[in-house]
Amino acid sequence: MAKLGMVIDLKRCVGCYGCVTSCKAENGTPPRVFWSRVLEREEGKYPSARRLFVPVLCNHCAEPACETACPTHATYRTEDGIVRIDENKCIGCRACMAACPYGARFYLKEERQYYTQEATPFEKLLYKKHQIGTVQKCEFCYERTQKGLEPACVLTCIAHARYFGDLDDPDSEVSRLLKQRYAFKLRPEMGTEPKVIYLS
Repeated sequence: MAKLGMVIDLKRCVGCYGCVTSCKAENGTPPRVFWSRVLEREEGKYPSARRLFVPVLCNHCAEPACETACPTHATYRTEDGIVRIDENKCIGCRACMAACPYGARFYLKEERQYYTQEATPFEKLLYKKHQIGTVQKCEFCYERTQKGLEPACVLTCIAHARYFGDLDDPDSEVSRLLKQRYAFKLRPEMGTEPKVIYLS
């Protein structure tokens, strides 16, 4: 079985927020809930200053602390290694949020709208997918990946900074990239073995 993961090339990322926007559109996440985010940092001094962008999302860890912390087993891993949440089992205790070292989970406390306007038909349709009082997060666009498609954030990345595939397949694009360049994982000291890997 494949071990699905993502490789993000930080040299290519231009901080356009296309991944953030496409994730919201694909998954219909409510206001203030961003399964995909971009962290920004400035480095150096004028005239050699530069801006760095680090896209972050759920790391779909091989040893997820969130799964261990969940008292109802709502958090689970699929055969191909995607970490998912069964909203019907989630009791909203947020133990998984406290356990996640990456801040990748969000609690949906109440239904919200943007400003005071009524939700659009698109929002009404997609907001139904999310249960109030549960925790949610990136699932590598599970419905898409099960059809052999790429996650929305990979598909829409204008700089081609994101790659998705089988980390166990030595001939996959993600595996080849990891052999060619220096790569690192966020917070390796936590022992969670993230499957989102960054190229320096």
